[in-house]
Amino acid sequence: MKTIKGPAIFLAQFAGDAAPFNSFDAICGWAASLGYEGVQIPTWDGRLFDLVKASDSRTYCDEIKGIAADHGLVITELSTHLQGQLVAVHPAYDIAFDGFAAAEVRDNPKARTEWAVDQVKRALRASQHLGLNAHATFSGALAWPYIYPWPQRPAGLVEAAFDELAKRWTPLLDCAEENGVDICYEIHPGEDLHDGVSYEMFLERVRGHARANLLYDPSHFVLQQLDYLDYIDIYHQRIKAFHVKDAEFNPTGRQGVYGGFQSWVNRAGRFRSPGDGQVDFGGIFSRLATYDYDSWAVLEWECALKHPEDGAREGAEFIAGHIIRVTERAFDDFAGAGSDDAANRKMLGL
Repeated sequence: MKTIKGPAIFLAQFAGDAAPFNSFDAICGWAASLGYEGVQIPTWDGRLFDLVKASDSRTYCDEIKGIAADHGLVITELSTHLQGQLVAVHPAYDIAFDGFAAAEVRDNPKARTEWAVDQVKRALRASQHLGLNAHATFSGALAWPYIYPWPQRPAGLVEAAFDELAKRWTPLLDCAEENGVDICYEIHPGEDLHDGVSYEMFLERVRGHARANLLYDPSHFVLQQLDYLDYIDIYHQRIKAFHVKDAEFNPTGRQGVYGGFQSWVNRAGRFRSPGDGQVDFGGIFSRLATYDYDSWAVLEWECALKHPEDGAREGAEFIAGHIIRVTERAFDDFAGAGSDDAANRKMLGL
């Protein structure tokens, strides 16, 4: 059995223009002071990381690793959540998602897609330079506007969307294979890969690609009312990354899963700081330990109520307290009487 690594923290929600959140060195010092042992880097934030340089230069990657190591940290994964989103964008979301892209490709969906594909490829090369074996991202979405079957979806619409999604991602998955990196899709509402069934539809179309793996985040499953523990039983062989994020779902007579277009504070389902929501993290860490998940437990802090710095401080202790140091022997070894084949046969009357 293997012990989960951690605690680690995803830096995306904390990066900012004020110290200590405005440089990689400073934010690493802050994270280390809270007890974190690893950091997951958002590759779109130039204040922390230069993706182009990292994809072209092992020397730069060694420098980044060195900065983290100076604070007693390791880099757990790179993230292209924003760029991965842009690999596939339905026209309904063109304006909303243009802000994720470089200025020179905005208002040009074709150029934006090409830019996003290049960004993911660069992140995979950078991951290889950094010695990483997993990469966190989103799948993007073409079918998402049709998530509810009204008006009735025409036959073949969803299939065509998933065919195209697989067509766009297959070269990226092949690139991941070339670099020895697993692409870990965060299964997330707003993405075409938003639950187990949709992931399986995609996996079938990429012919079970060995690099098409999963980032497990239970918070999104609470909001969908999906069994997030059974999900581990089903997909544990594909889970290569893990976000520790809490959530709660409190339906009323006025709203349920869809949230009634309300703000996060006023939704029936909302994200919370670890320990403040309804996620059974004891069950999750036990399941992951059972299946020998030995990668990182990474705090992704999102909460509608709590201050982020409080969430980060509490999160390190929360994760550390849930990591199970797995046993090297069975608890009842003390009662073992020893045996051999002859003795076993005798006990069976053979």
